[in-house]
Parts: sequence; C-alpha cells; structure tokens
Amino acid sequence: MLFRDIIGQEEIKQQLRLSAREGRIPHARLFAGPAGIGKLQLALAYAQYLNCPHRSEEDSCGVCPTCLQYQNLQHPDLHFVFPIVKTDAGDTCDAFMESWRTQLTEQPYFDLDDWYRTLGVETKQGMIYEKESSEILRKLSLKPYGDGYKVMIIWQPEKMNTTCANKLLKILEEPPQRTVFLLVSEHPEQLLSTIQSRVQLIRVPRLPDDVIAQTISSQKGLAASDAADIARIANGSYLQAVKLADSSAEKMSELNDFIALFRDAYTVGVLTDPQKKYESLRRLRQWSMDMADSKVGRERQKHFLQYAQKQVRENYIRNIGQPQLNYQMAPEREFSVKFAPFIHDGNVEQIMGQLDLAERQIEQNGNAKVIFFDLCLQMIVLIKKKKNQ
Repeated sequence: MLFRDIIGQEEIKQQLRLSAREGRIPHARLFAGPAGIGKLQLALAYAQYLNCPHRSEEDSCGVCPTCLQYQNLQHPDLHFVFPIVKTDAGDTCDAFMESWRTQLTEQPYFDLDDWYRTLGVETKQGMIYEKESSEILRKLSLKPYGDGYKVMIIWQPEKMNTTCANKLLKILEEPPQRTVFLLVSEHPEQLLSTIQSRVQLIRVPRLPDDVIAQTISSQKGLAASDAADIARIANGSYLQAVKLADSSAEKMSELNDFIALFRDAYTVGVLTDPQKKYESLRRLRQWSMDMADSKVGRERQKHFLQYAQKQVRENYIRNIGQPQLNYQMAPEREFSVKFAPFIHDGNVEQIMGQLDLAERQIEQNGNAKVIFFDLCLQMIVLIKKKKNQ
C-alpha cells in the first residue's frame, strides 16, 4: 500500500513519514477511528514505508522487491491478526489468510460485516482467540527475513478475548528488536487499559465531505450534487459513501423494519379500535420472531438496532426544527414527515436507551426472541408518551 493510494488523511500521512525518516519508531501504535476512513490503509502504507530501502520523502518506491511483496501482502516479516470464527478450516488467522488477502485486494475499505460476509459466517460473531497469542509470540520469535522491521498488524484488537489480550501484554511492552505492532481499532475504549497504556495513540479523523464527494463522483460516475448528498450522509466514512452509492436495498430493508416496528407500536399504544390493536400486536409478535430468526444473524440484528437509533436521532432533530442537521436519504425523509412529531423530549432518551439496551443484549448473546419482543412492548409504551410526561 502506497500513501498516495489512500484517500485524504494528509496530516496523518505526514506524521507517519516524518516519524520514519527521523527514526522515531514507536514499538506499538494504535490507529483509532470509525470504520471506512483509512486506518488499516495507513497502517499498511506505514509498514511498507518503514521497510522500503528506496523510499522518498513522500512515499515508498513501489517497485523494489520489498514493496512488491508488501503490495501482494506476502512479505515474510508482515503478519496479520484479525477476528475469525472457528471452523473445520482452522482456529487461527493463518487458516484464513487467503480470504484476508482477497478482501484487502478486492475491497480495501471494509468493515466487520464485509469481512464476515467474505468468510461466509454472517450469522456468527468473530473473535481473536487465545491460541492466536501463541502464534503471535511464535512468529515474532523467529529470525527476521531481512534487515527491516517485523510488523504485526492487529485489526479489530478489541475482538481479542481477555486471555489472548493478557498474554500479549509483555511483548507489547518489550517486543523483540526491530519489531513494530500496529493496532487498528474502531472501539479503542474496549481494549484493556493495560494495552491502551502500552501503545501510542493515533486518532484518525473522519474524511471531509468534499474529499469523499470528489472521490465518489470520480469513481462511481455520479453527478456532483448526488455525490455531495452521499458524502454528507456518509459522515466522514468513505466506506459508507461507497455502500450508499452501490446499493440502497439493505437500507430500504432496515427502513421497512423500522417503519413496521413503530407503526404497529403506535397502533397498539395510541389507537382505540380493538381489532386494529389486535392485528398490530400480532404483527409485532411476528416482527420480533422474524428479527430473531437465526438466518438474520447477530451482526445484522445489531446493525438494525444501530440504524434504528440513528433514525430516532434524525427524527428528533427534525422535530425540534433543525433540518440542516439531518442526514437522511429521500425515503427516510418521506417517512419522517409524519413520524417526527412522535419523537420528542418526553420519550427520545428512553427510546434510545431501549434500543441501545437491546443492542448490548444481542452483543452478549441474549435470547433474541425475548429481546426483540420486549423491545416491541417498550416501544408501545414510549411512542404514546406526551412531551410533558
């Protein structure tokens, strides 16, 4: 990966290049920030830059044997760790390395959902297991292939189980000579405090809207106005901009689920017609069972609950008269015209709290049928609350 191939992040690039040129190489760095902004790409470009024997002030040469091996993700001193799901293929990252290289080559900007789809395990949650720590220690104990740095890139280190994380504390504090750890995290606060204290934090910012708009317009052939709308909604994530540009099918599915939940909750909680109440309650029961279906999977369930929280936020902002702060697509705005008045000071915090609670319970492998039906019942109560209640 070359620095020039990374979208934006010029200040971070300059910081990394200067560090390498001046020989100030921390033994462990943590690239932290939301998905889709180039954290992993920065780590890869930095690793290649450190090891390129013919680098310039601005970038790796891109043509020497070391650069070619790095660009193929096959340099002997470049190692990766990432979340996996145990299968018959194996229980360490080495068993999934071919899929990892394919992911990085074909879709360099990706998130956990994309990675799980590549693995074909969308209905399960990945983890970095205890055995991986032994593999890390083994690999870093080997004699280096060349005269450069051995680099261990850990993507989503917050997915390490506690035993694995604890076993890495000593080597993170005192790694072998010319060894560099590069951690790439979306939720650094979930890391053990003892790991956080052993790494140099680099907060990678969201990308500016104009950078995303220009890039997405060029790559997808979009009109400037459409690209600008997408960039604004993507909220600094190039990955989200690509997903918005590529397909609206998933968003429409989540919107339909959101509409179904709140329309029937409103009917049961507010209307007086007993037949309509009964039919809506029956549909809510079916909705909760559909959402809890094992084919949906934990990650998609969490993704919907995150989407629902975002839409509640957008409707509240619309209700208090701040449309310039809204980040919605046209179908979402259309529904919000009528729905927004029902999200107000009297219930917004409680609704958000219940959606967040459900997300955390799903994360903790709670009973999805119970979680989603309880969520329905809570929404029935909260949607009918008045502003002054």
